[in-house]
Amino acid sequence: MSTLRVPPQVPAASEDCEQLKKAFKGWGTNEDLVISILGHRNAAQRKAIRKTYADAYGEDLLKELEKELTSDFERIVLLWTLDPAERDAFLANEATKKWTKCNQVLAEIACSRSAHELLLARQAYHARYKKSLEEDVAYHTTGDFRKLLAPLVSSYRYEGDEVNLALAKSEAKLLHEKISDKAYNDDDIIRILATRSKAQINATLNHYKNEFGNDINKDLKADPKDEYLAILRATIKCLVRPEKYFEKSLRLAINKRGTDEGALTRVVATRAEVDMMIIKDLYHKRNSVPLDQAIKRDTTGDYEKMLLALVGHEDA
Repeated sequence: MSTLRVPPQVPAASEDCEQLKKAFKGWGTNEDLVISILGHRNAAQRKAIRKTYADAYGEDLLKELEKELTSDFERIVLLWTLDPAERDAFLANEATKKWTKCNQVLAEIACSRSAHELLLARQAYHARYKKSLEEDVAYHTTGDFRKLLAPLVSSYRYEGDEVNLALAKSEAKLLHEKISDKAYNDDDIIRILATRSKAQINATLNHYKNEFGNDINKDLKADPKDEYLAILRATIKCLVRPEKYFEKSLRLAINKRGTDEGALTRVVATRAEVDMMIIKDLYHKRNSVPLDQAIKRDTTGDYEKMLLALVGHEDA
């Protein structure tokens, strides 16, 4: 499901570090060399490169990259080079400092990751920011946003496949009642979304559709401009069909009105090693254009090259 293309014979981390050091030397940076190494190494290999670089040169590779690279290319390389849990912690912290759409990023991280991945992100947040993700989310959000997001980022869901069908039926009915009453911030809606396993939520939402005729997210589109409802829909999609959520994120990021580089960078950096193959397939079916082609059309230079490397483009 990953689109990352790692060579059959990967050089030793020490060799990669020597090449990166060489790429930074002189007046200009050899960006192609940076892409050829970091754009083709998995998370464990990138972690080894960072450690070896620090041991060999007494310097933090991330700080070197920050110094040598610029703009969108710098951001994608930095995000990609981070350990996945560190990356989630960084993105979550960034999201707490902004408003509206960035709350969706918090829901995205809380709901599309496994229970263990979210726990690792919370631990990385402690280490990096000397406070908890939960307290920052609670402090920086208000009202319904806080009511939904604080329990989502604090969650540690059961990961098994077992499903209680009687519970699915009763909670589907409960969700339908609350949504019919427009009680979108009701404690029961939030309790179900923040605590039930993904398998249980999926069963509940399947029953909801079978029993009441609509996909739940269709019933949550009462006001398309309502930001809280948008986050509620994103929460549900990330819990049950994350690949569809990320396909839509890419579709919205690459459009005729201009490119949302922030969203494009985030989705590619966070999903390349997870389910980008499925996302690419969905994107192609939905838009009649391969994702690689859409990226080529909307981006340029080293940023384009790095994106194409991460989505598994043949020539990257």
